[in-house]
Amino acid sequence: MRNYGLIGFPLGHSFSVRYFKEKFQREGIPGCSYVNFEIASVSLLSEILKDPDLKGLNVTIPYKESVIPLLHIKDPVVEQTGACNCILIRHGKLYGFNTDVIGFQNSLEERLTGRDKRALILGTGGSSKAVAWVLRKKGISILWVSRKDSGADDHVRYERLDQKIIQDHPLIINTTPLGMYPDTEGYPPLPYEYISKEHYLFDLVYNPEKTLFLKKGESAGARIKNGADMLAVQAEASWAIWNRDSAG
Repeated sequence: MRNYGLIGFPLGHSFSVRYFKEKFQREGIPGCSYVNFEIASVSLLSEILKDPDLKGLNVTIPYKESVIPLLHIKDPVVEQTGACNCILIRHGKLYGFNTDVIGFQNSLEERLTGRDKRALILGTGGSSKAVAWVLRKKGISILWVSRKDSGADDHVRYERLDQKIIQDHPLIINTTPLGMYPDTEGYPPLPYEYISKEHYLFDLVYNPEKTLFLKKGESAGARIKNGADMLAVQAEASWAIWNRDSAG
């Protein structure tokens, strides 16, 4: 038996178990299971790792950064982003990877235009690190938005967002869990009255399919996209990593 799973907290919103169950059935992959490990602390990972048949894990909120000290070997992208969402388990060692990068890049590009040169990244958690890595690679400038004041020039609090900032940043990416099931009434506190058809709103949340963040963007004529395609791409990238002939 080959076991895989997802660690995070909470996990009621996640489609990963369904995704991999359908994948195993559709592709006729025998002897595999994928389960959710909803753990209240990353320290509980040690208990999960006692399973000798566990071959790989995905990592989601809030452990993409705190899992890194537990890794034995880190992929260069994990080193550069400071975030890990995929772990290969081999011979008692944990190899860390970041498949959010390829998932976000492939999904973002579908509706990206040459006008999207400046971006607001909403949130500063682990997922935001992968988003920033991709944007920098594509030459898109970044302004981070959060509830706290970091004091850095490239960070701003939500309260400081005004018409000029919104209009100067046509690409807005939500990396927070705001609006995610079951708290579907939540949304990032932006001045949405300044959103226009020139904007592209991307939400890493995929459950529900259309968050209030995206609905507000759509009503203003903006391009919108959720995180469903990103989930699928990063999941397939994780599967490829877990089934490599050799690690590293």
